[in-house]
Parts: sequence; C-alpha cells; structure tokens
Amino acid sequence: MPTDIYGFFEVRHPDADADWYSGEPWVCLMGLSPLYNDGDYAAFGCLFGVRNWLEWEPVAADRGLPVDVSGRVRADYEKWSRLDGGIHGATWVSWSELRDLDLSVPAPGRGVLQMQERPRAGHPEHDHWPAGNPEWYGLLRRVRVDDEWPDDIVETYGVPPIGVTPAEASPGCWATMEARFQYDSPTRQDFIGPGTGWEHVFAVMRALGQRFGDDGVRLVVWFD
Repeated sequence: MPTDIYGFFEVRHPDADADWYSGEPWVCLMGLSPLYNDGDYAAFGCLFGVRNWLEWEPVAADRGLPVDVSGRVRADYEKWSRLDGGIHGATWVSWSELRDLDLSVPAPGRGVLQMQERPRAGHPEHDHWPAGNPEWYGLLRRVRVDDEWPDDIVETYGVPPIGVTPAEASPGCWATMEARFQYDSPTRQDFIGPGTGWEHVFAVMRALGQRFGDDGVRLVVWFD
C-alpha cells in the first residue's frame, strides 16, 4: 500500500506570552496539500524517518503531535485516526531546523540504483510496448547500493557496465532490451531541494519566519 503525507503549517501567535492573551499559543494557518502533494519515500525518510529505505538519519522522526498543537490540527488528526487505523508517524519540524539543514549531505550507502523494467509477458502493457520508446518503461524502482550490486539485478540483467562493484563505478545510465538504469550518489538536495516540491514548503515557512520568527513556524505531519 502506498504511504501518503498529511500536515498543517502552524505559527506561534506573537502575543502568546502576553498576560491578556487568552487564545491558543499556536495557530493553524493552512494545510500542506495542495502546496505539497507528492509521495517520495526518500524525502519522507530524510525528513521524518517514514518509509526510510535509504536509512537516513532523519531530521524530525517520531516526535508525536506537539504538546501545544492547535485545536484545529489536533481535531483533524484525531478524526482521521478514528476513521483510519493506518495513521502513523505523527511528528513536527520547525523552520529553524529546516533553514539550517545541510542539503549537501549524501544519502547513506555508496549510491542509489534507479531501475525501470519493461512490462513482462502477461502484463496488460506488454503488448503495447513500443520498441525504442523510452517513455514506456514500467514503474520506477530505487534501491540503496552498498558494496555489492543487488543480487536479483545481477542475476537478471548481468553486472552493470559501469563497474564490477559499486566501489569501482561512476555515476551513469545504461539500458537493456528489458530495462533502463541510472546509478548516482544523491544528496539531500536531490530529494528535498529545488524541483522536488519541498522548495515550495520551505519558501512558505521562510516567509512566515519573517513575521513570526524562525522558531515560531512549524510543520506538523502524519502519514497513512
């Protein structure tokens, strides 16, 4: 089953510490969707430790809802938790944490092997596969690579032409009659930097930080 992300942007009210202020200290401004509505597990793992197939050291994993979370966000979370037993991974992250995040940090392991296979015989798309058309490759598969190439890929497609072992390999692309491959050594920027959709999230939080302070802006999320 696929995993989806849900969340809200909250800000700390500028008057939260005033004696006369009787409202909630944190105010919900808007939902994460449709600003970000993607499902990249590498990003989920990098930021929140969810679907962490690359085994990142996540930025903000398993914190739960903030103790002082706004009533609107708590109500939404509790509503969907009652309706969907798959809700999990509630956590939050401040803009000050994301602001200072080093996007040049490499993903764990030696690299990532990305693969798209031609539909097998019997698959509904098999008979409609146009020869030589690179757009007709199947679902994307990405695997972390350490000291050896994945056994199942070597058994099916042979040793990658870019190197006998990942230690000897340079980033590159290649294809067979049945699949195409890309191998590289990505960083955080490849998964949460410009072009991933997360840049819009960061831009909104950066703008809010100018009004509410970098520690006064946070993103509260959960998954199903």
